[in-house]
Amino acid sequence: MGRQHMQIGEVANRTGLSLRTIRYYEEMGLVVPSARTTGGFRLYTESDVARLMVIKRMKPLEFSLEEMSELLGTLDALERQDPEADRSVLLARLSLFHEAALARVDAIRAQLAVAEGFAEELRGAVAKQRRSARH
Repeated sequence: MGRQHMQIGEVANRTGLSLRTIRYYEEMGLVVPSARTTGGFRLYTESDVARLMVIKRMKPLEFSLEEMSELLGTLDALERQDPEADRSVLLARLSLFHEAALARVDAIRAQLAVAEGFAEELRGAVAKQRRSARH
């Protein structure tokens, strides 16, 4: 066995995901443990950890489980250089995900700017009230 296997607890520590979340992603078919012990414990590889990190990075951008599955399938097909798959179609699909991610990042930045502006207004209000309380 040339690949190093990890149990779910180590994968949870490495990814910052809960055991429950990892199991949920398994139930949804987004990740499948590479092996199991004779006792039935899930065993994962670095490749599985990388897959979970893709999912984790997609989550804050509000990609759906379907979109996550589609992107993971696209990445899998590109990685294994599937001769049945049309590489140009896969690259076009990957490019669409890239564009969607950039658009969602821009939307989050806009929301963050509004939130930062509000926090700054509150900081000013607190400072003003502290000054007036001293006089």
